Amino acid sequence: MLLDLVLPRRCVVCGSDGVVLCSACDGHLVRLGSPRCERCGAPTAWPVERCRECSGRRIAFACARAAVAYDDAAKRLVGAWKERGQRALGEVAAEIVDEVLARPSAYTITFVPADHDRLLKRGHNPAQRLAEALGQRWQLPVVPLLQRAPGRAAQKGLTLAERRRNVRGAFAATGPVPKTIILVDDVYTSGATVSAAATALRKDGASRVEVVTFARAVR
Repeated sequence: MLLDLVLPRRCVVCGSDGVVLCSACDGHLVRLGSPRCERCGAPTAWPVERCRECSGRRIAFACARAAVAYDDAAKRLVGAWKERGQRALGEVAAEIVDEVLARPSAYTITFVPADHDRLLKRGHNPAQRLAEALGQRWQLPVVPLLQRAPGRAAQKGLTLAERRRNVRGAFAATGPVPKTIILVDDVYTSGATVSAAATALRKDGASRVEVVTFARAVR
C-alpha cells in the first residue's frame, strides 16, 4: 500500500519494521489463564472465589476476565492504541482476547463509554472498537447502553480509593438492558470503572454483568 511506503508500519512494542505487533512481541505478552480469582480474574496460586484484591469489596459485576497482564509491553501497545491513533490495534487486541478467553455466556455486548474530552482528543473510543471487533468474532450484537457523566477527573494517577470515589455514580444506562450482558473495556486496573458501569446496568435491569478486557493490572 502507498501509505505503508510513506509511513512504514513498525511494531508498537519493539519498533521493528513490518507489522504493528511483531510475532516476537506478541509472544512476550503474558497471557492470563488459570488459576485465578473466579470473581475479578486476578492470577492466584490456586483457584479462589474471592482473592485479596476483591475480598470485602462491593463489586457489581459477576466476573471479570482479561487476556493479558498489563506489563511494560502491554502498556506500550495500549498507549499506541489509545493515545497515538493506532486504531488497527483494536483488531489485534480482539484477536488475542478471542484466543485466550472463552466467549462469555451472554448474547449482547456493551462497552464503557469514553469521557467526552478524551473522545474528542483521541477521535475514537478504544473500548468500543474492541467491543465491535469481539462482536464480529463472537457473532454477537454490540449495543451502546451507557452514558458517562461529564466533569470527572481521569482515573490515571489516582490511588485505588480515589479511583473508586471518582467513578461512583459516573454512569447511567440509556436503554433497555438485557438480563445478562458482556461489558467490554480496554484495561482493568482497579476494577472501579467496570464496577461503576456494571452498577448502572444492574439498576436498569441486568442481573448478571460479565466483564471482558484486553489487559489487566497484576499486583
